[in-house]
Amino acid sequence: MRYLLFIAGMGGLLYGIDVGIIAGALPYLESTASQAWQLSAQQLSFIVAAVLLGSVLSSLFAGALADAIGRRWAMVLAGGLFTASIPLIALSDGYTALLLGRLLQGVSGGLIGVVVPLYLAECLHARQRGRGAALFQLLLTVGLVAAAVIGYIEAQGVEAAVETAKLLPESARAEALFDAKDQAWRRIFWMCLAPGVVFTIGSLSLAESPRWLARRGRIEQARAALLRTRTPAETEAEMRDIGAGLALVHSDIAAPRATDPLLSRRYVLPFLLACLILACTQATGINSILAYVVNILNQAGLPGATANMADVGLKVLNAVMTVAAVALVDTRGRKFLLMMGSAGIVVALVAAGLLFRSAEGTQRDVTALVQAAVVNDGLSLRADGATLQALGAAGGNGPVQLTVAYAYGPFTNVQALRSDDPALPALAVSRDATVQQDSVIGAFFRKLHLNPFANPRDAVGAPLRIEQAMLGAVPPPSHGWLVALAIFLFVASFAVGPGVCVWLALSELMPTRIRSNGMSIALLINQFVSTVIAAVFLPTVGRHGYSTMFFYGAACTVVYFLAAAFLLPETKGKTLEEIEAHFAR
Repeated sequence: MRYLLFIAGMGGLLYGIDVGIIAGALPYLESTASQAWQLSAQQLSFIVAAVLLGSVLSSLFAGALADAIGRRWAMVLAGGLFTASIPLIALSDGYTALLLGRLLQGVSGGLIGVVVPLYLAECLHARQRGRGAALFQLLLTVGLVAAAVIGYIEAQGVEAAVETAKLLPESARAEALFDAKDQAWRRIFWMCLAPGVVFTIGSLSLAESPRWLARRGRIEQARAALLRTRTPAETEAEMRDIGAGLALVHSDIAAPRATDPLLSRRYVLPFLLACLILACTQATGINSILAYVVNILNQAGLPGATANMADVGLKVLNAVMTVAAVALVDTRGRKFLLMMGSAGIVVALVAAGLLFRSAEGTQRDVTALVQAAVVNDGLSLRADGATLQALGAAGGNGPVQLTVAYAYGPFTNVQALRSDDPALPALAVSRDATVQQDSVIGAFFRKLHLNPFANPRDAVGAPLRIEQAMLGAVPPPSHGWLVALAIFLFVASFAVGPGVCVWLALSELMPTRIRSNGMSIALLINQFVSTVIAAVFLPTVGRHGYSTMFFYGAACTVVYFLAAAFLLPETKGKTLEEIEAHFAR
């Protein structure tokens, strides 16, 4: 049993690394890739969201795959894909390779998110199932902590490189800082290789799910699998329950339902409820906040490695609160924890939104001045004293930031420039760097009128248009710590409630007949919501501010609280068959 829980927990660890590793790498990736590969804010958001998109794609077939090859081999495949994604990302020399590596990492995460909770639900005794799923979430938080610690170590190395580079001439300084940041994000990904190897090899020694074996008619193998974690008496009692469930599935009475399982009352209510709970979980913005947290804290006023240190503290708090949830989930119940957690999330997100609104409200609109600086449909600005004075910035009042949203026809981008950046990079805008050409696949779909992205032909003669330019002071560190406290409350509330209970809702609410495919569909909705939020995050905050995203998450969490309070039944201590019988009545 300990070995089973350890390997399943390693799946949670990989899932946590999937979500959390980009937070520490993104500031350096943004700083270097935007120069070397001319990446836009939208492309950077796509790199963050690619993991979530990969989860969406794998969720489409994860249930069918787990049914076809078994839960154990699906876990082995997930670990192998994660292991293969690391060198593809760390050795990438362009946008396409990096995006494909992140996509592959997401496919692995999607498989893990479906198969491991499914495996635990089918292998653990009813009295242990809550703690088993909570352990999956606990190791997920440990993965987040590990990713944050790796990011913090690399951030300290970059800060040391910054201090050394201050002694160099300006041209050499920029090159030294570029090399330090480029190597930092690559090392961050390399350090994630070992857990993938452990999970892949470890899954090979697990027993197959007894319920999967019984459904395949391999009754003796199912009994042997149960005997590895139960007494003989418990094994025989559970085999009778499994046999009774299979008999109902194959009975003449159940046959009409088998033709349309998701549309009968017995199945549609728990299925829709699980989908609602999972969609609301991601609508809180949890994955995007964890992925962009270092950027958020930098924007709130915490400098450099301090933001990474706060990120480590955030992930440690997440793990500690998950331990508390492990102790509570089988005593206080799922419903109570979801209500308490979602209420805390609303308070935290509203507080963070108000703090950012107070800072963003002091920014000045300098769109006309920046538009006047456009020369030959191009723009180049540096955050030096003369430029800032020309834009109306007051001198001697601390660092300032200029955020510019611009467009060439339908192609848009957002760039930010801070006066406290030691490399003093230029905010350079050109048509070649902004207008992305069609790929072979994109051109093919455009001929079929199916390509949703902008047409490069529409930007050939379009002038550079400055859509918005905002100049404002970078908030002080005290403001950054207040935002950090609000995010700490958000993560603690999420860990106690949705963080643990969402996996139980996913595995417990689904009836046996539709569990694997139903879980895949529910997780597909979950990851689709998460992907959309992550994909629009950077362009949205560049144009409308960080407060917009926090207020949106708070509004969605109110819906979550109402669903938990009035729609969700309590499932603690009940077998999967008893939960199914509840919805049948």
